[in-house]
Amino acid sequence: MNKIETVSLDRLRESHEIPSIGDDLLLFEDIQMLPQLDEPRRMNCIIIGVCTYGEGGYTLNENKYSIKPGDALILTEGQIVNEIWMSENSQGHAMLISRSFIDEIFKELHDMSSLFLLAREHPIFPLNNTEICKLKEYVKIIKERLVFGDYNYRKEVVRLLLVAMIYDIGTAIMRVMEKEGKEPVNSSKAKRCFVQFIQLVEQNFRKERRVSWYANQMGLTPKYLSEIISSTSKRTPNDWIDKYVTTEIRNQLSNTNKKISEIAEDLNFPSQSFLGKYFRENVGMSPSEYRKKK
Repeated sequence: MNKIETVSLDRLRESHEIPSIGDDLLLFEDIQMLPQLDEPRRMNCIIIGVCTYGEGGYTLNENKYSIKPGDALILTEGQIVNEIWMSENSQGHAMLISRSFIDEIFKELHDMSSLFLLAREHPIFPLNNTEICKLKEYVKIIKERLVFGDYNYRKEVVRLLLVAMIYDIGTAIMRVMEKEGKEPVNSSKAKRCFVQFIQLVEQNFRKERRVSWYANQMGLTPKYLSEIISSTSKRTPNDWIDKYVTTEIRNQLSNTNKKISEIAEDLNFPSQSFLGKYFRENVGMSPSEYRKKK
């Protein structure tokens, strides 16, 4: 396999009779209806879900996660998800949201996009009983808007409901971040810079690994960019860039049959040996050793 297929909203909508808004939003009232993958898929959407009964799990970017009652999950675009499974008695809800629709939603949000980016480090986080009840109410109300009637402002109403829901989810994310000493900084300018930087990295890490290039795109000096990113996320810009690059290398080594030289070319390394040195410095073993181990 030389290519990792994507999780496609249009294909899921065609194969499942579920409430939806075109290819922008799919609502799974039964979490067991989520595709239970046995091979890797790259996310081209965002999944927001909650488990209310039973258990499950999945592998995300080579890391294994378990889901138990009361757990919420956020899977973001670009990540590689694999081995999704749910127990036969599991219950819960999930929404799949397209990137374009989530971008519309984030226009209504203040200081929340940085939390969602930090939540990539915690794709599963616990909800308390009050938060679970609120989420159930949101699912119920959103379903009513999706199912009953095709009125003119249906998408706009659902978008505003999702804004409110994400604000409430954000409270749980902040609780996890604060517990681990990762409370986001108060400066809204710093948060905007962090979000812009991560978005640029997500779009360009396959070709650009220089902090100076990202700083130039943002109209900042490399030193100032480093100060902002470090204070916001407790990681340097290089840490974030290396994380995206090494994650992509690991995914391609584990989930494709590409030659290491082909992976080096995909990720704009001058040669296979340069990629090998970079990977060893960041992962602690050579690409060949990593592939053999997996």
